[in-house]
Amino acid sequence: MLGHTPGMRSYRGMSPLTTATVAVIDRLRVPVERMGEAERHEARAATYPARPPYSWVTGVADPAVGITFGTAPARDGYEIPLRIYRPRAIRDAQDDVPVIVYLHGGGWALGNVVNYDPLCTHLAAQVGAVVVSVDYRLAPEHPAPTAALDAVDATTWVAAQSDVLRADAHNLAVCGDSAGANLAAVVAQVVASGGSDWIRHQALIYPATDLTMQSPSIDEHANAPILTKSSILAFRDLYAAGQDLRDPLLSPLFGTLAGLPPALIQTADLDPIRDDGARYAEALRAAGVSTRHTNYLRVPHGFASFPGAAAAGAQQRWELVSELRRHLTSALA
Repeated sequence: MLGHTPGMRSYRGMSPLTTATVAVIDRLRVPVERMGEAERHEARAATYPARPPYSWVTGVADPAVGITFGTAPARDGYEIPLRIYRPRAIRDAQDDVPVIVYLHGGGWALGNVVNYDPLCTHLAAQVGAVVVSVDYRLAPEHPAPTAALDAVDATTWVAAQSDVLRADAHNLAVCGDSAGANLAAVVAQVVASGGSDWIRHQALIYPATDLTMQSPSIDEHANAPILTKSSILAFRDLYAAGQDLRDPLLSPLFGTLAGLPPALIQTADLDPIRDDGARYAEALRAAGVSTRHTNYLRVPHGFASFPGAAAAGAQQRWELVSELRRHLTSALA
């Protein structure tokens, strides 16, 4: 498995620990293109064990952060489930706490909010923020643009709930990974197009920004570990078959970028959608948006979800926390 031949996933360039981890992950999971409906539902419900040796790789939820639940109304009457994280050290009476809306990855068809407890509690504790993770509806049962509209509706609702959240919900950042980063970018565009400026920052972890698949890295890393070109095509078909792939609700690269909040974009060098992030960073800068782009070497797509297996894991989280804290704290000054 460690070499590279046509049709075989390439692990070349990764550290030994990362190589071993992704090799195990690849062997255990069924690629989305081979999943039937029952297997998709099973995959959505699966959660990472919160015990060693698994937790050495994925991390665990920070016990210093409390977890509660809520819902936000969608425009069609559906109640969007929310998972809400608040550091226990922040008093209930303290209402100047910033808010981070998190949108999970999974190709718009997989993923769940529970598996993001380690990351969301980390953000809550380290940034000193209330984190709201949005359990948006998934494809193909709910094709595009349902996930995007759920993300917009949930974020807009959260922004009006300072009293409920005991926080300053107009001092807010959007954050997400992969498909969730796509949704976070869409939310930032929709909110800005409405003339609102309460989104202070957008943090996009290996975002999918161009569903027309024009990024050169898609063919360069077509057989990469964790995410392949075949899987990208399958996710796209589940989410957006028959739709206009240049619609900014699907591909934020083609949206109006001027006037958007500052952005952090983190990409993985061995990722097929690496160039989606790089191209979006370039487009944001060209539109006058303050943008920081960091490309992490020797890691594949998804590396932020197994920080214990990649040397870059600690650096990625430090940068993410630092940028969120900097932009959300500056709004309080």
